[in-house]
Amino acid sequence: MLVLALFTTIGIRLVFLQTVSTPAYADGGLANRLAVVELPAPRGAIYDRTGAPLAHSVEARYVFADPTQVKDPVATARLLSPLLGVPASELAGKMRPRKLPGGGWSQFEYLARGVDIDRAKQIVALDLFGIGVHRDERREVPGGDLAANLIGFVSQDMNGLEGLEAKYDEVLEGKAGRKRYEVGQGDLAAPIPGGYSQTTPAQPGSSLELTIDRDLQFKTQRILSDGMARTRGSVGAAVVIEVGTGDVLAQASFPTYNAADPAKVNSPADREDAATSFIVDPGSIHKAITYGAALQEGVITPDTAFPVANTITKGDTTFRDTHPANGQKMSIPGMLAFSSNVGTIEIADKLGPDRLIDYQKRFGLGQPTGEGMPGEAGGRLLPVDQWSESSHGSVPIGHSVDATPLQMAAAYAAIANDGRYVQPHLIKNVIGPDGKKTPGADPVTRSVLSPANAAALRRMLEAVTTVDGPDGRATGLAAAVPGYRVAGKTGTGLRYDNGKLQPGEVGSFIGMAPAEKPRYVVAVFVWSPGGEGGAVAAPAFREIMGFTLRHYRVPPSATDRSPKFEVFPH
Repeated sequence: MLVLALFTTIGIRLVFLQTVSTPAYADGGLANRLAVVELPAPRGAIYDRTGAPLAHSVEARYVFADPTQVKDPVATARLLSPLLGVPASELAGKMRPRKLPGGGWSQFEYLARGVDIDRAKQIVALDLFGIGVHRDERREVPGGDLAANLIGFVSQDMNGLEGLEAKYDEVLEGKAGRKRYEVGQGDLAAPIPGGYSQTTPAQPGSSLELTIDRDLQFKTQRILSDGMARTRGSVGAAVVIEVGTGDVLAQASFPTYNAADPAKVNSPADREDAATSFIVDPGSIHKAITYGAALQEGVITPDTAFPVANTITKGDTTFRDTHPANGQKMSIPGMLAFSSNVGTIEIADKLGPDRLIDYQKRFGLGQPTGEGMPGEAGGRLLPVDQWSESSHGSVPIGHSVDATPLQMAAAYAAIANDGRYVQPHLIKNVIGPDGKKTPGADPVTRSVLSPANAAALRRMLEAVTTVDGPDGRATGLAAAVPGYRVAGKTGTGLRYDNGKLQPGEVGSFIGMAPAEKPRYVVAVFVWSPGGEGGAVAAPAFREIMGFTLRHYRVPPSATDRSPKFEVFPH
């Protein structure tokens, strides 16, 4: 009876195990039989407006070592060094046994990332103990320094570190997938047919389509670099904006760097985007804002003229004109052509500081444009309650004002766009992994000047590039583009770095063409300790604008219809 009872109990238990508890016991051993493989998700690319890649990812391999399995670190390192381009001593150091802080020995050390597939195959063929190869990703920037200050770069782990790569890291990065499957043990360590298998697909990152035109960006960078070669220790920026859309077609910085090798720079500052981080006193290019505000508020008309003295004193500061009028009656185009400080200050006195600051804000000064670059500076406007007596002279002519080249370019684009400000922007479309394009956010727009006043201001700004007669030569003749009417303004300002005034000057020119119906605005800013920026900015503008107009096949102007200006009307 006892034996019968024992066998009955065993029989019932076997039936229970084979029917009711089978899944639980099978799953209990599953963890020991599972292999997990990460499925990499490619990072999205960055394209120019034509679809040409500015930065994209390619499949590569990483090479790793298990120090517990490497038999001879020195000999292994000698074999790998020429294939990886890494010193043998450095490789050998990584392959030596290393104890982990929490106990145990390290079984994984990266030897190289982003290795070419062909080279990785050579390493596999060596069949070295403790050395493995696995799928990786490498970021390629075909243009080297092309738009590098905009694009930025990524870490070895494909995380955005600077520029648009950092700003839009969450958009660009993919979400890795995972495959878990059942494998045998020992010599049978291979997937088990019909065994457990679960795959979570990788989700590739989205791509960015920029407003940048690769060919125009290349030419703009080269023209800026060639001009800067005549200066020492200098910083430069050049921006090209399409009127009406706010699309930034080119945004160049000097110095620049190779985004494929971002560590090879004299200073991290070489990697900054000068157009959005370069803080300057804009100087005389700000006068267009003062005159625009005065036109809109009815303080002046295009026909206004009045006697202009050689100097004017505000508080403890005397402001002078470099082209003295000697008390003669001077026209508004003449004041712009010869960049009259005195005439501008007298007009600003009638306008008043409150209205001037209001228009500075309408033109986009005092806050970041929101173009899309990380860390964009907002500049600074001087509140009325902080004005000294001398501020009534300095602010209207562009001093005691902080702005970036991009802010000033956008302000002139508003004048070119019949008085309507359009937020400059870099992101044209976001392209999903499925190829579907989602347009970037609509740019902020607002009315600043009436179309009539904007047209009048453009006409008067043509004097800067055309007046050349017995009364003198305008300050912007070097910016004139043969065959096209150009409206613009020269400027000489100051540079501040971390609140400290820097030696030298910032020379600038911002203009639009064709002036009768502007298509593009180009801004060039050059700071140099020796003050040579003024000799670089206007000629660089002429070359960049000339190339832009030809590149987009804009018909020449009817230059015989260019306005004729009288500087000193009788």
